[in-house]
Amino acid sequence: MSTTIRPEISARKPFWIERHRYYELKHFCLQYPTWRKARSALDGFGGTPMNAYPVSKTNEISSSTERCAEERLFYSNRIDMVEKVARETDAGLGSYILRAVTEGISYDGLRMLLNMPCCKDTYYNLYRRFFWLLNIERR
Repeated sequence: MSTTIRPEISARKPFWIERHRYYELKHFCLQYPTWRKARSALDGFGGTPMNAYPVSKTNEISSSTERCAEERLFYSNRIDMVEKVARETDAGLGSYILRAVTEGISYDGLRMLLNMPCCKDTYYNLYRRFFWLLNIERR
């Protein structure tokens, strides 16, 4: 999958982050649909979703209810973090930014599919701001 923006901008720009950190955060966000699916699959009856992330490797929880609650919390924290940063990025365009970073939709795709009401420069400035804020949040 390629990006439509340069993965690293000049260090003099306001929302600069290191190239590999950007890719790490981008791939973190692309897991969002998996997290939502896994969280909804956890119904509290001890079932674990397929391809679930191991939440705790050192402390084995004996109760399936506790394990389910811990896994739901794991997914909810990540989902909430990405959604919160999208809202902080821009109140009006946060939903578009969220779709872009979690589904890999480009500016042109958002413009055609969702009729996004901003120009390309504004969008990419907000896109970079999102990852800059997420970088701060995930420290």
